[in-house]
Formats: sequence, C-alpha cells, structure tokens
Amino acid sequence: MLAALFWICVGLLVYTQAGYPLLLALLARARRGSSAPVAAEGELPSVSLIVAAHAEEAVIEAKVANALALDYPRDRLELIVACDGSPDATPELARRAGADTVLELPRGGKIRTQDAGVERARGEIVAFSDANAQWEPDALRALVAAFADPHVAYACGQVRFVGDGGTNQEGLYWRYEMAMRALESRLASVTAGNGAIYATRRTDYLVVDPIMGHDLSFPFNMVKRGRRAVYAPAARATEKMVPSIEGEFARKRRMMSHTWPIVFRGGLLSPRGYPPLYALMILSHRILRYAAPFLHAAALGLNIALLGHGWVYTAALAAQVALPVAALLAGAVRSRPLLVARYYVLTNASIALGLVDWLRHGTPAGWSPAEGTR
Repeated sequence: MLAALFWICVGLLVYTQAGYPLLLALLARARRGSSAPVAAEGELPSVSLIVAAHAEEAVIEAKVANALALDYPRDRLELIVACDGSPDATPELARRAGADTVLELPRGGKIRTQDAGVERARGEIVAFSDANAQWEPDALRALVAAFADPHVAYACGQVRFVGDGGTNQEGLYWRYEMAMRALESRLASVTAGNGAIYATRRTDYLVVDPIMGHDLSFPFNMVKRGRRAVYAPAARATEKMVPSIEGEFARKRRMMSHTWPIVFRGGLLSPRGYPPLYALMILSHRILRYAAPFLHAAALGLNIALLGHGWVYTAALAAQVALPVAALLAGAVRSRPLLVARYYVLTNASIALGLVDWLRHGTPAGWSPAEGTR
C-alpha cells in the first residue's frame, strides 16, 4: 500500500511537470490548427486601455508614452490610468504625460481599481496592463484580433520577463508556461492569463471578489459561461522581473494567498460548466500544480518509510534529498542548474506558504509594486 501511494505521488509530479505538456503537444499534433483571426482595418473596435496604478511615479510617464505610441487609431483608443490611493505623484504625472482619463480613487485594491476603470470606459474592448509593462507597437492590434472570433471573451498576450543578471529564473519558467498556454489555447482555452497584457469584451467583463485576481479567475469563469479564453502570442509585452529568487519567492507567496481563495471559494474546483478537455486542463495545469508541494512532502515521507524495501527507494530518497541540497548550494555557488533547483524549491514552498497565509490571516485586497521591478 505504501509503495503504491509513493509511486502515485511520483507519477503525478512527473505528469504535472512533463507528462501534461507532452500530452498537449500530442493532442495539438493530432488536431489541425487554424491561424489566429486578423481584424480588418475598418473593423477595428474601440478600445479602453486601463492601467491600475499605486505608487508608480517611477514608471507611469513611460507607460503612458508607450500606450499612446501603439499602432492603433488614436480616435479608437482611450487610455485610463486608475490610481489606487497613490501616495505619490502618479496621478499628476499620468495627466502630464497625456492619459485621457486619470481616476484618483481611495485605496481599495487592484481589482476594485480596475472595476472603476471599466465603469468609466467607453471602448467595446477593455484592455489591461501593468504600469511597468512595455507593449510592442503592434501588440494592441494583435490582442484585439483575437476578438474577431465571436466566441472569444478573453485574450492574453505574451509577456517576456527581462532582468539585468540577477539570480531569478522566472524567465526560464515563463517560456515553459507560454508554450503550454499556446497549446491550451489551440485546443480549447487557457487556464490562466497574466496581468501585463490582456483584454476582454466590455460586455463579458466580470466583477469578482477583490482578493481574486483576473489572471486566474477570468479564464475559467469565461469558459463556464460558454465562452473562450485564448492566448495571442503576437501581442507581446515586456516586464522587469524581480532580481532575486528570494524576491520572486516573496512575490509568489503573496500571489498564492490570492490564488487559494479562487481554488476553494471562487469556483475553480467545481467541474460544472467545463467541457471534458478543459476539465482535464484545469486538473493538470492548475489543481495538480498547486498540489505539487504536498505531493513532494508525501513522497518524501513515504520514501523514508519504504527504505529497506529495495535499492530503488534508496536511489529515490537520494534524488529527493539532492534537490533541496542543490537549492541550498545555490546561495553560495552561482550555477544555472543550482539556481533552477533553488527556484523550483522556493516556488513550491511559496504555494504551500501562500495557503498557510490565507488560512491564518486572510488575504488583503491591497497591493504594492514588487521589489526591484520598477
């Protein structure tokens, strides 16, 4: 019985990290793909681009300039900077830079700030971006093109994280994540988005709990409503990543304290409304991914109990111990394999500790820019 449980835990971990991407690739190969729709010039919809900002005076002028330089008809683009109780000069700088509308709101959190921006928006499409994200000139056209399909309610673009030689390995992980997102989108719908570049039809916009971010709550809820949530890889943006793995751990821990309420209270676990393939995607990419630290802990405990039952369990324990040891060594030896090990260990720790934080203290709606990303 213990051996069966051990191999189930190991199998689920291997499937989550490697088997699921392989399954997606095989399914995508078996299904003929179609090219992304491209809207004609005369059919370009009006767009309201909303930037939620708190204490962003270091980057807001550059963000406004980037938005106004997009290759999109100016008379069809509305730029709204919604300031969430900014304690600095963010509102004044946004106005000076040329934002169409600047909202000065009481502190209420990112989600309620975005809600306020949508209430003031006039565009058929509402697009969203982080204040430190820089969009490529054709990004908005590429993002909007996804809505040529009337079944699409949500589209997210491709974000690339850039750094200046720090230890964070988020860029490597994100390339892996984007590859899976492209396959999910081709087969059905994505299971999550990103805050740097995404959009939804104004009529499909959802008002969610202020502690439940759009990145995770929007895609699956759109699918439950019979709509599609897709990935538009030609809509590209860049963001500065947190410089260190330790900083990334702190950021992910905060993010996971917002994720767990969506898992348990926000409807993600309920299969109601999921087509079969999308239900498999949610199980594989979300539920099992969030279960990974607990599967690791269970596998370690079972492995110790099984010592003496064959050399394979000794080898398995050595491999399990080697991972955290490599992560510890990365603090002293700057080697890419060791840094990847440290990133993996701390990322999984952030998932578990995010759950602890939510259960012990709840999750505040407020937010602040991550350290080193401006």
